[in-house]
Amino acid sequence: MPRPQPGAQPDNHGNRPVEFWSTAAIRSALENGDINIWKQIAAALKRDPYGRTARQVEEVLEGTRPYGISKALWEVLDRARIHLEADERAEVARHVRLLIERSGLGEQEFASRIGVSVDELSSYLDARVSPSASLMIRMRRLSDRFAKLRSRHSPNPG
Repeated sequence: MPRPQPGAQPDNHGNRPVEFWSTAAIRSALENGDINIWKQIAAALKRDPYGRTARQVEEVLEGTRPYGISKALWEVLDRARIHLEADERAEVARHVRLLIERSGLGEQEFASRIGVSVDELSSYLDARVSPSASLMIRMRRLSDRFAKLRSRHSPNPG
């Protein structure tokens, strides 16, 4: 790792969250910090694996040999990103299921009307993959259209 510049010591650790540290402070903490400091950095990476701290850690670790704290933080970052992406796919799957339910259509009919196979729709519902943004819009429009049709044809109370 490159040496921190004079005066770039992470004396701003104090009570400030890691997310507010400078890149020089992150570098110094990785080079000179202890396990408690590294845990704080790892926790910040887990909270926001694509955020400012993650980018700073990537910058500091770029070109370092993968051992010790460098290797550990790369692994934390990789796992945090994998976990986040799985959570996002699951959230999209829940949303797709809500759109199908709202439309009142069966899965086969819904898949046909959005232009995908039942297997492809199943892969979205199982959170194995996520549909494209344009396909999500198509799903929402289909759901809106059929929800509106259903509300027009439902018996009025009273």
